[in-house]
Formats: sequence, structure tokens, C-alpha cells
Amino acid sequence: MTRTATALGIAAVLAVLSLVAVALGASFMSLDSVFASLFGTGSRSDQIIIWTLRMPRVLLAILAGAALGIAGTLLQRATRNPLAAPSVLGVVDGAALGVLLFLLFFSDDANALTVSVYWQPLAAALGACLFAAAVALLWWREMQSPMRLILYGVALAALANALVVLLIIAGPVFRASQALIWLAGSVHTAEWRDVQLLALCIAGLAIPALFLIRPLDQMRLDDQSARASGLSITATRIAALALSVLMTAAAVSVVGGIGFVGLIAPHLARLLFGSRIGAQMLGAALIGPIMIVGADLIARLAFQPLEVPAGALTALIGAPYFLYIMFRRGQAHA
Repeated sequence: MTRTATALGIAAVLAVLSLVAVALGASFMSLDSVFASLFGTGSRSDQIIIWTLRMPRVLLAILAGAALGIAGTLLQRATRNPLAAPSVLGVVDGAALGVLLFLLFFSDDANALTVSVYWQPLAAALGACLFAAAVALLWWREMQSPMRLILYGVALAALANALVVLLIIAGPVFRASQALIWLAGSVHTAEWRDVQLLALCIAGLAIPALFLIRPLDQMRLDDQSARASGLSITATRIAALALSVLMTAAAVSVVGGIGFVGLIAPHLARLLFGSRIGAQMLGAALIGPIMIVGADLIARLAFQPLEVPAGALTALIGAPYFLYIMFRRGQAHA
């Protein structure tokens, strides 16, 4: 099967899954009603359900999955480590700390926010970028060792996670419950504002990512051969890491700490599309959305009327897969 046919097949799966996610929920809606509402001819109640509640949720899951899939692909290629994921750079935990500090400093004694909740994504993005910058500064003198980058990232992620736990324990119960939902990662509070914000971020970051396709393909060579071909390995690695951090920060700022998508999607994309970075990024941008839309759909249907975070499902699948990758790498180096 050609790469084009594979991409079309995965895109078709995503389209069908998205339609099912729009149709199913607390109230079932037939596909005829879905299409009628999408084209503006359905009943008013159906159109409200689809355009106000379900479409933003599905579109946000698609965009977040694409962003995390691309971010993971860039990170794994830049570090040449298949175990690398956006969360290892402290990005997700830094974003979580930003959210907790936002809830702590901008809540009154009645647990009500003193500023608009629309500032929360900015707090998450700032936390993510600050921790990623701290990792980069620690790694600056040892830039030839991608493994050092991951070790520093794991250490600072652990620090951020410890601070998050302390803030949850010390903070009000109401705010702690809000934070826990965000930490798990969820799209059930999606609004059109979130969709527009993330779409703009992805569109802006996709342009420089396209310019990195050729240099990152050269990085499939060893360092000496890559330099001989005229590649600046350090500049390419920094650019890829920066884009990975910004993509991740944009996604987690609106959907929370959904984990393992940035790890699994690039792996599956490499298996289906090969190791060329352009095809792999396209594959990850299609597989990531399938993971989040599918996880959110299962969480909605299996635990009604509760809203279980989609991140809980991706972690349930991703953690065993991570162990499997580690086991295979251990056997390969035995």
C-alpha cells in the first residue's frame, strides 16, 4: 500500500470516528440528523447540541492530537530517541504548575476566580515554556548529548510535579478538583474560542516545521555524515526542539495534560509511513487525533453520566505501550 493510500485510509477512519463522536453522547442522534444539522437544515435543538457542544469538542480533540503527534515526531527526530515524548521536557508538568499557580493567585476566599478563566491557557503556556527554557539552559553546555536533554527534562518534570502535588494538597478542595481534571487532560469543556486559538497556533507553527523537513531528513545520518552534507546539526536540533515545545504548550494549554499521544503517534506513523520526516509528521498528525477523539468517545459512552477525562484513557493505553518499547530496546541492546 502506498503512503498516499495509507494516509487516505487513516483520514477516512478519522472522519468516520469524528462523525460517530458527533452523533453519540447523552442523547443519540442519527446520521441523517447530524448531516442535516451540519448543513443548517436540522431542528434547532439538534443544531444547538452539535454546534455548541459536540463540534467544538471533536474539533479540539483533532487539533490537539495533531499538535501533540507532530511535536512528538519533531522531538524524537531531534533527540534520536524513540522514547522521547513532549512530557519528558517538563512541558506538560510546567503547564500544570502554571495552571495551579493561576488558580491559587487569582481565586478569592469563596473559591471564585477574580479574573476571567480565559487567562488560564496563557498561564499554562507560560508555565510550559518556562520549564522547557530551564531544561534548555541546563542542556546548553552539553548540546551534543540528546540523552542529557531527556535526563534534565525528567528531573525538572519531577520537580514541577512535586510542586503541583503540594499546591493541590494545600489548596481549596474545589480548586484541587478542577486542577485534577486539567491534569488528566480533557476536551469536555471545549469552546469555539479554544478551537480557534489552537488552530491559529498550529497554522503559525506548521510553516517553520515545513522548512525543517529536509534538515531533519539529513539527521537520519550519523553526526559526521550529516555535517559533511552541509547540515548544522545544532541549529536544526534547537529549531526542532523549540517547535516541539511550542506545539505541546499550545495543545496542553487548552486540553490539559493528555499524555502518551506524543509518544505513540510518531511510533505508529513511522511503522505505517516509514522514516521520512515529512510522511511521518503527516501520519502522526492523523493518528494523534484518532487517539484523542477515540479516547474521548469511549470515556463519554462507557462512564455515562460521568465525564471521565480522555487523558485517563490515553494513559491506560500508552503506559503499557511505553513499557513494551522499553522492553524491545532492552532486548535489542542485550
